[in-house]
Amino acid sequence: MDAPREKPDASASAGPRALFDASTDAAAVVSGHGVVLGWTRAAEELLGLPAPQIVGSSAARLLAIPGDPLRVAGVADRCRAGMGWSGRIPLRRSDDSRVDVDLRVSASFRIGADECFLVSAREQHQEWAVGESVLDGFLTRAPVGMAVMDTQLRYIWLNDTLERFGGVPRAQRLGRRLSELLPGLQADTIEGLMRKVLETGVPVTDYEYVGWSWADPRRQHAYSTSFFPLTGPDNTITGVCYMVSDVTERWNARQLLSLVNESGTRIGTTLDVLWTAQELADFAVPRFADFVVVDLLEPVLSNEGHGAWLTDAGPAPAKPVMRRAGMSSVREGCPEAVARVGERVDFVPPPHDAHLLIDGDPILIPVLDPSDELWVTEQPARAASMREFGLHSLISVPMRARNTALGLATFVRSLNPVSFQPDDVLVAQELVARAALCVDNARRYTREHTAAVTLQRSLLPQALSGGTALEVASSYLPADPTGGVGGDWFDVIPLSGARVGLVVGDVVGHGITAAATMGRLRTAVQTLADMEMPPDELLAHLDDLVLRLSEERSEDDAEEGHRGTAGFLGATCLYAVYDPVTRRCTMARAGHPPPVVVTPDGQVSFPEPPPGPPLGLGGMGFEATEIELAEGSLFGLYTDGLVEAADRDMERGMTRLGELLSRQGLDLATLCTSAVREVVPAPQPDDIALLLTRTHTLDTEHVVSFEVPVDPAAVADVRARATRQVAAWGLDELAMTTELIVSELVTNAIRYAEPPIRLRLLRDSRLTCEVADGSSTAPRLRHARSMDEGGRGLFLVAQLAHRWGARYTADGKIIWAEQELPRTP
Repeated sequence: MDAPREKPDASASAGPRALFDASTDAAAVVSGHGVVLGWTRAAEELLGLPAPQIVGSSAARLLAIPGDPLRVAGVADRCRAGMGWSGRIPLRRSDDSRVDVDLRVSASFRIGADECFLVSAREQHQEWAVGESVLDGFLTRAPVGMAVMDTQLRYIWLNDTLERFGGVPRAQRLGRRLSELLPGLQADTIEGLMRKVLETGVPVTDYEYVGWSWADPRRQHAYSTSFFPLTGPDNTITGVCYMVSDVTERWNARQLLSLVNESGTRIGTTLDVLWTAQELADFAVPRFADFVVVDLLEPVLSNEGHGAWLTDAGPAPAKPVMRRAGMSSVREGCPEAVARVGERVDFVPPPHDAHLLIDGDPILIPVLDPSDELWVTEQPARAASMREFGLHSLISVPMRARNTALGLATFVRSLNPVSFQPDDVLVAQELVARAALCVDNARRYTREHTAAVTLQRSLLPQALSGGTALEVASSYLPADPTGGVGGDWFDVIPLSGARVGLVVGDVVGHGITAAATMGRLRTAVQTLADMEMPPDELLAHLDDLVLRLSEERSEDDAEEGHRGTAGFLGATCLYAVYDPVTRRCTMARAGHPPPVVVTPDGQVSFPEPPPGPPLGLGGMGFEATEIELAEGSLFGLYTDGLVEAADRDMERGMTRLGELLSRQGLDLATLCTSAVREVVPAPQPDDIALLLTRTHTLDTEHVVSFEVPVDPAAVADVRARATRQVAAWGLDELAMTTELIVSELVTNAIRYAEPPIRLRLLRDSRLTCEVADGSSTAPRLRHARSMDEGGRGLFLVAQLAHRWGARYTADGKIIWAEQELPRTP
């Protein structure tokens, strides 16, 4: 019988240390009679024999040579003497193939009355040889802790590594339980797992846990432990063997990676600078630090400039002007802080200055010394806080994004006794980098959003007046910050003859472009309305304007290389004209929701003008419709954001709006604001505009009309009647100018126009003189030469009147002139 060959000494090549990682070695527990009591997964992988097939049987079946390895060459005797044995031996796999292994047998120990040996094997590599002294220390000095427990879970044997892990000497462990020695190391849980192995005989592998040990009480360690049963000759379980590895570095790396990954979903949830800074502080406490402050440069918070300092903008001031933007602590109320949120701060760790923010690297101070002269001199309040609250380790990371310095984030530990390490700086950098990008995004968005809102509000009417024809109220809500600014607008435009133009529109899109387009369209509507265009014709001209704007945008995109982008600038609009004399309202719409009408008795309706296409499509016409409004009717115009905000159901939103507007007993302004608030109780994704008017009628006492014969001799009589009427209204100051205006307008109509001719005087907020005729010829203001006998009529009217103009009707045209009423004391 060939005896196993012992390795002569340790002077041969020691071999790669990695090959002695016991987590990859096959291990087994063999009784003094040569019966396998325990079998690891690595042993199963090495020989292809699962534990149920080998545990309880003789270890001799594993040998590729006859014999019992524990009884040849004095192996058993040597191990009983406490020396252990190592050597090279061939083993047989389950497929009968042979594998040469380096075998190590521990000193003998007992489980109850049974003598046992811990056997470890590693497949032999031909390219290296290992000395015996290296293998002698394998079980006792391997980087994996090993122990054998009896059925009462008391220590029978353990190696040096496990003794070092726990910090409890071997002599104190033997014969005692883990829970008696290391209560802080999840002893109850670990003993529960070992009891489970004793009861079921099923191994438990790779159980990870975190705890403290007497060997290193200032730092938590992570361990990975595997448990497997030991079986006696009669197949009864006689104990438990466990192997434990310190995986603290791996666990820390995994935790830090998880921390960084989670920060991506927890930091930057809003487009608000202060909120983002506070999110960084809240996220890092207590996961990473015990106290965190985020200080941002004042320009970042003010939104007045582009940002703080560009990192290539030259020298920075010695003391940066920052404000505390976020702060969090494991102690309630952040008592460590020497400045509160919103207060000015100029803190940078001494001896650094503002250059740290621009081009400095993160600062790591593993051990803070409150008695350090620099801290005492430059930061006395913070040095006192360090002493009082035990602040002992610090990391400060400059916040920079897109070539812009934003501020400084500082992480401090106090209750956590472990000092920051260089690896922690990398984590802090990653957290701050993500937060800095979010802060910069929020800063840029806030600046642009503020500019867009300011532009939009400046383009909306600052004061609305419907004259004597309409009582007016409006409500406008910009879009929720996450949706941006839209292009909604509304306007009330005074027209001739006491009439009022009402318009509401919505430009497609959000942001400054939409707001600017809205301003151009509003100006265009005012100009077209001032030209006395009827609603359908006005929308046709507005449609042409939107087409031109779309073409300009397409050309700009093409010049910038964005040939694939759409240049379409769509918009919707509704334009209506109310006449208080006839109580008629003429309207046309371009892709816009219909108006709402509430009669004095509370009846709600939505009269629908023919639904013209949205502005910007071109090639399609618009139609106008006319309705009559009773005295005191409520007439409202709105944008789709109001009726679609709740659940995107426009019909349901219109019904709800009508119900709210039909309430009695509320003044118009209160009714307008309350309706918007109740229809849209939450932040909305689109702008909302509501324009409400209550109609009034210009009664017959304020309107006088005369038929004018087509005879120059009739001018004097008409002029006299007009003068008497003006005097009857108590406007004697305007009698002379009115006489001249009537004379010129009536004379021109008789001389150049066609019958029928009619003069109408209206007294509301102004005195209006209108002359209607049956001709469509436009009047023309001329500048007569000194020798001309005529051509001065309209020029004289323009000098005497506040405004004058002409509008066309179905039967001809009307020339009108307005005069301001005298101011009463």
